[in-house]
Amino acid sequence: MTGDIFLQGGRMPGHEGAFDVLMADGRIRAIVPSGIVSTPARSRVLALDGRFFVPGLWDNHVHFTQWAAQGRRHDFSSSTSSAADVLSRVASIVGSGADTGAGTGAGVGAGGVPSVPGGATQAPLIGFGLRDGLWDSTLDRFGLDAVAGGRQVILISGDLHCCWLNSAALAHFGFDGHPTGLLREDDCFQVTGLVNDLSAEAGDELAAEAARVAASRGVVGIVDLEMADNLAVWRRRIGAGQRDLRVAAGIYATHLDQAIEARLRTGDIMPKTGGLLSVGPFKVVTDGSLNTRTAYCYDEYPGLEGQEGSRGMLTVAPDDLLALLERATAAGLVPAVHAIGDHANALALGVFEHLGTGGRIEHAQLVADADFSRFAASGVTASVQPEHAMDDRDVADHFWVGRTDRAFALASLRASGAALLLGSDAPVAPLDPWVTMAAAVGRSRDQRPPWHPEQRIAAVDALAASANGTAIIGVGMPADLVVTDLDPLFCDPDELRRMPVSATFLAGRPTYLAPWAAALA
Repeated sequence: MTGDIFLQGGRMPGHEGAFDVLMADGRIRAIVPSGIVSTPARSRVLALDGRFFVPGLWDNHVHFTQWAAQGRRHDFSSSTSSAADVLSRVASIVGSGADTGAGTGAGVGAGGVPSVPGGATQAPLIGFGLRDGLWDSTLDRFGLDAVAGGRQVILISGDLHCCWLNSAALAHFGFDGHPTGLLREDDCFQVTGLVNDLSAEAGDELAAEAARVAASRGVVGIVDLEMADNLAVWRRRIGAGQRDLRVAAGIYATHLDQAIEARLRTGDIMPKTGGLLSVGPFKVVTDGSLNTRTAYCYDEYPGLEGQEGSRGMLTVAPDDLLALLERATAAGLVPAVHAIGDHANALALGVFEHLGTGGRIEHAQLVADADFSRFAASGVTASVQPEHAMDDRDVADHFWVGRTDRAFALASLRASGAALLLGSDAPVAPLDPWVTMAAAVGRSRDQRPPWHPEQRIAAVDALAASANGTAIIGVGMPADLVVTDLDPLFCDPDELRRMPVSATFLAGRPTYLAPWAAALA
């Protein structure tokens, strides 16, 4: 679809009256009080009848292929609260003969037919969403073996930082003889990277549908931090016709040499992608997660006192992190450092202070009181995922007891002067910025009382942190624009979660239109 689009009679959050907006050549060319100018010649017109203009929304932290693949996996997130529940569910799935479909990536044999040891052709059972932090018993490979009947079982935690494998899957992935079948951090990432090794055709088809769904929620762009060659993946997808999202493609250490040799710099627009694909940040993971009890903290985790790893796992030492970031920043790549525990955040901030170039810390879930001010002072943006606080509030109350006043502390970060970016970490949380904003504004879900309501932020700040820093559209900006039925600055959190989106425009091109607006197409 080409040509100018004239949006009539819309409203802007925080402004009185109605406005008309002209989008042309990929940008917002005019914003005028409604009715004072005639409809421009050759423009298509959409009457908004008082709906609201909002800048296009970004999800600033996504694992997009894993998010897209979720519909092919068995969801364990809401149906299991113990190891016994998991075993019962696995037994039920195995007994029913249900599978996740060929080509899921785990144990793919000749012709793309998933295989298990011994030559049987049956897809591995892949599950997602387990959260074992508060279970009273442990899941292990022996229990899975007893109910799996020789079929490969790969169960991925909701935080992506650990997974449970039975003996058949352990053997397939090279962990034969592992004592428990519980793989954490790098071992887990190795398995999930292979599980996600979809065929290009299958992965791209799933990604195209996920992008369409994201557009229907007002998303115009993502920062894709999948552990993959994201630039190559998205070149292929965009070259094949995917045009619903802008993508900033993250780079990991595995591809750092390649990026430096190609002289890629964060923000560079990749050629032959219609301006949709850019070079994203350089991502380094320095610790684990809360639910897996690998987030690196000053204090020991209750129940792990005196054990190895009782304070979590530091997966990249500060000297090694500094060396990596020096190479990356010298080449023009902006660092994005995963740090969840308070000790991991302190160490990452120290590296940024030494580096002097700024960057991003991803997650910043637990921060020492003395460290909040260090974000702004060192030019470090806090890239945070508010819905994690809703998922993890009970686990945090248990494992970070006495410290949760500084956990997921969005208000403290903002008050200290830190810049905020909001995201989902999908598939850990839904790729839906309205869900993200609702958690930031309300700190509540499922009719529960707000959790540490003092850490709520204002709706205008949540919207700006989801829309490249601004809550209001402006002349000259890219015509990335969302039309909503409600004013996001005056919704309660439950309304935000369910925000009706009527239209999404990317560079002035509709990527989603509600049925009432479909005539524009």
